[in-house]
This record gives sequence, structure tokens and C-alpha cells, in this order.
Amino acid sequence: MFNLILAAGPELESVVAPIIGLLGSIFAVAIPLVGAVGGIFCIFLGIKLAKAEEPQDREKAKTALKNAIIGFFLIFILVVVLNLALPIMEQWASPS
Repeated sequence: MFNLILAAGPELESVVAPIIGLLGSIFAVAIPLVGAVGGIFCIFLGIKLAKAEEPQDREKAKTALKNAIIGFFLIFILVVVLNLALPIMEQWASPS
């Protein structure tokens, strides 16, 4: 099947070019968006941690904040890696 895709040549490029363009546009917006949403959410969870009066509530808020930071860090790293891989995918898809 992979050989069939490579044999398609110029016909495949007309399909791949808009997809690569769309991915480039999405990644340009995704990095600042993930950073902004992550920052706002972590601030919200930090306020929740500061307002917690009970020890159980404080532990829940601390765990939620830690999980949110790890999750947003992983999402940010994934977006950056995919953004760096975009030229490699373009080169792979181009007919050579």
C-alpha cells in the first residue's frame, strides 16, 4: 500500500499540500494558545489552593495543580515537536 501511495506522484501532492498548509496554520496558533490556557488554568488552580482551608481540600488542589502543570507541559512539548516535524513531513511528501 505504501508503494502505491508513493507511485501516485503529482496527484498525491495536490492532496497533501493543503493538509500541510493547514497543519502549519494550526501550529502557529496552537503554541501561544496552549501557553495562555495553561497559564490561566494554573492561576485558577493556584487560587483554589490558596483558598483551601481543609487539609483534604488543600491536597486535592495541590494534586490538581500538579497534574495540570504536567499535562500542559506535555501538550506544549507535543505541539512544539509536531511543529518541528512539519518540514520533515513536507519533505517526505514531496515528490523527489
